[in-house]
Amino acid sequence: MRPILAACVLAALLGACRSGDGVPAVARKPASGAKFAGSFGGAPGAAASAGQQALRFKKFSYVDQQGIGREAFSLLVPADWRFTGGIRWALDCPAMPAVLAFKMTKPDGAAEFEIFPNRMFSWTTDPTVQSMFPAGSRYLGAEVQPPVGAAEYLQRMLVRPRRGQAVGLQVVETTPLPELARALGGQAPPIPGATATTDAARIRIEYQQGGVPMEEDIYAVLQFVHIPFQGLYGVMTNTIWTADQQFSFKARQGDLEAATKMFQTMAFSFRLDLQWFNKYNQLVQQLTQNQIKQIESIGQLSRYISRTNDEISTMIRDSYEKQQATYDRLSSNFSQYIRGVDQYYDPIQEKPVELPSGYREAWTNPLGEYIVSDDPNYNPNIGSNASWQRLNKKD
Repeated sequence: MRPILAACVLAALLGACRSGDGVPAVARKPASGAKFAGSFGGAPGAAASAGQQALRFKKFSYVDQQGIGREAFSLLVPADWRFTGGIRWALDCPAMPAVLAFKMTKPDGAAEFEIFPNRMFSWTTDPTVQSMFPAGSRYLGAEVQPPVGAAEYLQRMLVRPRRGQAVGLQVVETTPLPELARALGGQAPPIPGATATTDAARIRIEYQQGGVPMEEDIYAVLQFVHIPFQGLYGVMTNTIWTADQQFSFKARQGDLEAATKMFQTMAFSFRLDLQWFNKYNQLVQQLTQNQIKQIESIGQLSRYISRTNDEISTMIRDSYEKQQATYDRLSSNFSQYIRGVDQYYDPIQEKPVELPSGYREAWTNPLGEYIVSDDPNYNPNIGSNASWQRLNKKD
């Protein structure tokens, strides 16, 4: 069973629990000329001329109070949307002890951005081991299941258990996303003979929610590490596979295309905190290197966290920066394909930012908030005590 354990450790060190980190954009072009500020956005606090509403984004930060005790991630969200969920510490999985799942929901429930909890699976072609750990059992916190493609995973293992009770549920379309899989493909595993593969897909569903017709695009990216070994019956393969990029865009039927730009801004703005990432990786290394099968209490988890330090090693920093670069590149590639967001330069934060396309003006303030407006005469400084600066669009 040691090859399976090695694969669990490998999956953890390669970032098996990076759910939601820079989640990619929807692979569907929004309706031409669609505007959604009035339907989906919040008022900016200063009236736009001619009755025009602007769309205001604020920075939302999540503090991991149960575990590491500091900010874990942040993202841009419409100013009046509500957050539910967060990070749950899965005490039975040393290779992936933190599970991220949350929703950002419009106050009237008409639109929602959701990140589904990351999952880790293990499988072996060795029939002797299969008899000891059959499908559905657990090994070191990982669910034992044979690997499947992203399209099958979406239908059978995500949509069915999570949306199966919805009234009038129907699958409208299932689309493979090879470009997304290539963009998120992981690095070669540091185990001799091991190989890594990635698969991605999107599924669109329709159903009734409180009597209101809804449509939802759900995405999944699966990553597989295949480790060959010599068994009693010849060359066998252990596979550790993870579903750690699962998210959805949901809106009332007919509104999803227009809302896509806003969802993209939320998704692309997601960032893990470097210090949280540092402590989390140190914790995973402790748990997996000690081959701890299960943490029995939050108190025990806290003792392991206390052994981490604030010093960021070169390896962890490089891993963090490479991961961010991958998602930034993905964001840029998909933005050009979909034409759903525009890139601006933020002079206050001194970094690029992506905001919904189709707007003439964009503004930011020192609080990290953003406003987009289609009115060339709109000025958020009028009637506001914040200091707003106009952003320049990047070519």
